[in-house]
Formats: sequence, structure tokens, C-alpha cells
Amino acid sequence: MGLFDSTEEHPPDKVRRYIVTGVAFVLLVVLSCWSWYRFTYQAEKRAVSHFLETVAAGRMDEAYRIWKPSSDTYSFKVFNDDWGPNSYYGPVKSFHVERGGEVSCGVGAPTGAVVTVKISPYDTFPSDSDVEKQSKTKEVRLWIEYHDHSFSFPPC
Repeated sequence: MGLFDSTEEHPPDKVRRYIVTGVAFVLLVVLSCWSWYRFTYQAEKRAVSHFLETVAAGRMDEAYRIWKPSSDTYSFKVFNDDWGPNSYYGPVKSFHVERGGEVSCGVGAPTGAVVTVKISPYDTFPSDSDVEKQSKTKEVRLWIEYHDHSFSFPPC
């Protein structure tokens, strides 16, 4: 019998090979799904973090430039009424980026993503067990355009 002469494979070896291949395939699929979920919308989440860090630092002029308003209707005064220290969302002292996702609002492919953020008036973001401080947090949904990372509120 030579080196390349084969004999029939034993059934236990065949089953073991199928099990190892199946487990490797399942691990590959799970790892792919996890990495897609983890790293999708990462650029938009970073843009939101940068914006909110600027707001929390009180640099409202710079935050307004980061927002990149697309129309004259969202003036600096209106922006400050929304995000300033005595505003609807303010004072923003800490935040937690929750999730990102696409929203389809009509015909065509989405041009941006919605990032959901929780903002807090406290210097350190309150834990889930701190009910009193958690009651002061607000959930905000921000729309970020893919092409220039300009901000707005979700269109729908």
C-alpha cells in the first residue's frame, strides 16, 4: 500500500470533521454579525460624541460650526435655545451614546443615520440604579448626514 493509496474513512472521523466544520461556520457567522453591529455607524457616533463634548465644555460657537446648519432657519440663537446652559436639552454635562441606525423616510436610500443619545445635567453620567438622577436624563435622536456629517433632528 502506497502513501497516496486511500482507504475508506471511518464514520467517527467523518462525523468529527462535520462537527468541527459546522462549529467553525457558526462562529464565523456570529463573529461577522457582532463586528457588523459593533462597527457600523462608528463614524456617526464619533461625530455625535465630538459635538456633545464641545457642548458640555460650553464652547457653543464651535458646537454650532460642528452642527453645520443647512438653512438660515436654525440660527445660532435657536441653536443656543436648544443646546445652551438654560435650554431645552441643557445643561449638557455628560452623555451616553446609545445606538445608531438608519431610518427610511420615504423614497430612495437613506442619506444619513439616526444616533440616539442620553444626555444628563450631571458631571458624571448617572448609573441605571440611581433613579433620581436618571429621571433628569433626556433621550435625544440626532440625524447625521453621511456625506458631510452635518447634524439635524431626524426628518421623520
